[in-house]
Amino acid sequence: MLSEIIGLLDGAHSAFHAVKDISAMLDRAGFERLDESESWNIQKGGKYYVTRNLSSLIGFIVPRDGIGCMLFTASHCDSPVFKIKQNAELEVRNSYIQLDTERYGGLIQTSWLDRPLSFAGRVLVKTDEGVETRLVDLDEDSLVIPNVAPHMKRDINDGMKYNPQTDLVPLYADYASKGRFFARVAELASCREEDILGHDLYLYARQKATVWGPEKEFFSSGRLDDLECAFTCSKAFSLCEPKEALAVLCVFDNEEVGSATKQGADSTFLTDVLTRACLSLGVDREGFERLRASSMMLSCDNAHAMHPNHPEFSDTPNTVYMNKGIVIKESANQKYTSDGVSKAMFRFMMDRAGVPVQFFSNRSDMVGGGTLGNVSNKHFSLNTVDIGLAQLSMHSVFETAGTRDVGYMIDGMKAFYESGVEAVKDGAYQIR
Repeated sequence: MLSEIIGLLDGAHSAFHAVKDISAMLDRAGFERLDESESWNIQKGGKYYVTRNLSSLIGFIVPRDGIGCMLFTASHCDSPVFKIKQNAELEVRNSYIQLDTERYGGLIQTSWLDRPLSFAGRVLVKTDEGVETRLVDLDEDSLVIPNVAPHMKRDINDGMKYNPQTDLVPLYADYASKGRFFARVAELASCREEDILGHDLYLYARQKATVWGPEKEFFSSGRLDDLECAFTCSKAFSLCEPKEALAVLCVFDNEEVGSATKQGADSTFLTDVLTRACLSLGVDREGFERLRASSMMLSCDNAHAMHPNHPEFSDTPNTVYMNKGIVIKESANQKYTSDGVSKAMFRFMMDRAGVPVQFFSNRSDMVGGGTLGNVSNKHFSLNTVDIGLAQLSMHSVFETAGTRDVGYMIDGMKAFYESGVEAVKDGAYQIR
C-alpha cells in the first residue's frame, strides 16, 4: 500500500487532482459514478460515488440485505498553499516577472522558500456550448520564492516576520517573458489564451515523496495533511464488504479555510447525497432518522506527533508517536468531536480488529485547531470521533509520518466499514 500512497502524493498536486485520482481508484474497484444533475437508480449491493466541484467526493456502498446503520469516514483533500491571483503577472523594474499570489490556509511560510515550485489546478475554458473545466499541471521546475541573504538582512536568523505581499512572492521569469504565463496555461489546457475565463491555480513544491530511516520507518511528502487520511480511508472503502452498514466515504475540499463552500463539510453536500440515495432505496423520513440514530462518523485528520526537539509542546501522558497506531483526538472544549461514547465505540471496533490506537490531547495551555467533525455535525448530527495519524511538521510544504501507520489505518477503516451498529437506547449501542 505504501507505493500506492506515494503515487497519490506525487501526483495529486491540487484538490482537483486528488479527487481525480481517488475517483480512478473507485472506478478500478467497480464503483459507478453518479452526477448530481442526473436521475439516480440506487440498488441494493451497489457501489457509487459522486463529485461536486470536481474537488469533493462522496461514495457509498449499499449492503445487499438491507441497511441497518450508516458508517462514515470524512477527510479532506486540500492543503495549505499559495493560490495564484486572477491577474497573475507582476513586473519588477523591467527586469523580472513574478506571480501574484495569496495564502490559502495556515501554511508554514518559511518552508516554501528557496525550493523549486510549480503550479496545478483547473482552468475554466469558453466553448461553443458554454464553459468547460480542464485540469492542468505544469509539473516542471518553474518558480522559486527567494530568501534574502544574511549579508543584506543581518537578523534573518533571529525570527524574521514574513509579509506575504512582499517577502513571499514567487519569481517566475525575466522580463523578456512578460505576458507568457497565461500562454503557458492555455497550452496546458489545450485552448486559446483568450478562451480562459477563470482559473483556480495553486503552487506546489516539486520534491517527490521519499521513504527513509534505517528500517524505512518514515516517509516525507507534501500534503500528508490530509491526503494520508484521504488515501487510507478511500483504499479501505474500495476494499470493504459491508454487511449491514451503508458505508459512506467523504472527501471534502476547503477544510483549511473553514469548509464554508458548496463543496465543503459545512455545505449540504452530504445530506443531499444521503437524502437522494435513501429516497431511491425507498427509505422514508422516519426510517432515515432511525438509521441516523444507529450511525457513526470518523472525522479523519492527522495529529501532531511528539516533536523530538520539543517534547515540551506535548501533553506528557496524552502525546502520540509515529508508527504506534491510529490516534484518537479529544478536547474538553470540543475542538474535537470525540466524547466518551464515540471513543468507546471506536475502541471496541479497533480492539476487535487488532489495530493499535493511541490518545492525543493538547496541553491545557494550548488551543488546537478544529476538524471536519464539528462542521459536518451542524448539518448531520451523529456520534463522531476525531481520529488521525501522527505526523511531524504539519502545514509545512514537506511533512513527515510513519510508514507502518498507513497499514494500521487501512485495516482500521476496513474493520469500521464492515461493522454494524444498533442504538439499543440513548447511550447504549450494540456493535456487531
